[in-house]
Amino acid sequence: MFTEQGPTVRELAVQALSSIERGYDLLAPKFDRTPYRTPERVLDAVTRAVGELGPFSTGLDVCCGTGAGVGVLRRLCRERAVGVDFSAGMLAEARAAFPPGGEGPAVHWVRADARSLPFAPAFDVALSFGAFGHFLPAERFGLFAEVFGSLRPGGQFVFPIGAPPPVGSRAYWSLFGFDAAMRVRNVLWRPQFVMYYRTFRLGDVLEDLTQAGFVVRLQPLTELGARPDGSPRARLVVATRE
Repeated sequence: MFTEQGPTVRELAVQALSSIERGYDLLAPKFDRTPYRTPERVLDAVTRAVGELGPFSTGLDVCCGTGAGVGVLRRLCRERAVGVDFSAGMLAEARAAFPPGGEGPAVHWVRADARSLPFAPAFDVALSFGAFGHFLPAERFGLFAEVFGSLRPGGQFVFPIGAPPPVGSRAYWSLFGFDAAMRVRNVLWRPQFVMYYRTFRLGDVLEDLTQAGFVVRLQPLTELGARPDGSPRARLVVATRE
């Protein structure tokens, strides 16, 4: 799963025993060489699907990390793409990956907590990849409300969401075990490191988005394949501020 250029077991252990912010500051230089980075096939599938919803002038990558989502926005937006994250280390890597100048929209980076975004309603589209496990279920509505407040009327908040693994499968028990270990860690160790894979359930997510003011629909990401029963492996959540 990890290349030789990726983090060592010791480095991952130190990260896991740190706060979320400090942990990602430590992991940032090697983050893109871990399996935690969103795969290119997912980024490409989302880019094509969201491109059909445009056109867009301005876009926001929520919890941008090293900037994978900003790379998507640079392909979709005409004027400006903004990445926001609370890890200075991740933002430093993102800035290095997207130096100023060149073709495409202007790129800006903002250090801030996604639970308190510092933006007026200025964006046509907002997206996020792989960050929602860092928010407890009780924080999710507030996060969605912050994104809602950063979008212009008619703006869209989009993100992929995968189908849950079948109960009893290897993937099911892997995620179950990870979440159980994380809960034990957070009982025994401070500061907490919030990262759970099984708390972002589609029904709860749709309810919180609706309560935050969005009108929501789901769009299959057919490029990412289908499950044995024919249902899509992943969908694009499209939440519109009407």
